[in-house]
Amino acid sequence: MKLIKPIATGLCFALLLSACTPKMSFTNSSVIPAATGTIAVKKDKNENYTLAVQVKNMAEAKNLTPAKDTYLVWMKQDDRSVKKLGQLSPSGKTLTASLKATAVAKPQVVFITAEDNVDVRYPAGQTILTTEK
Repeated sequence: MKLIKPIATGLCFALLLSACTPKMSFTNSSVIPAATGTIAVKKDKNENYTLAVQVKNMAEAKNLTPAKDTYLVWMKQDDRSVKKLGQLSPSGKTLTASLKATAVAKPQVVFITAEDNVDVRYPAGQTILTTEK
């Protein structure tokens, strides 16, 4: 009986932590089938959302068909507007990349596109990974 209260408290604490840090996963890519990734979303003390994007097994953008220059990370917000979060540059043996970004609105969908240059204002290239089902 004495163990029930600490276990229940621990479970409640774990649920609270998981509610504060939802994790989104990218769906399988038809463009780069080996590519995988996750996004951790947290709300900070200023009521902003911090996003930590982690991907691996990304082919170099120049090796895509057609060849591209870079990968960009975007998010759709509640009002369906799209915001560019930043650039991914896969490197190393497992072609990993990460990005940390801050947004005022909660992300509804996060996606990665292959683009001709980093300065594009709206996604125009092929979608490589997305959290949308």
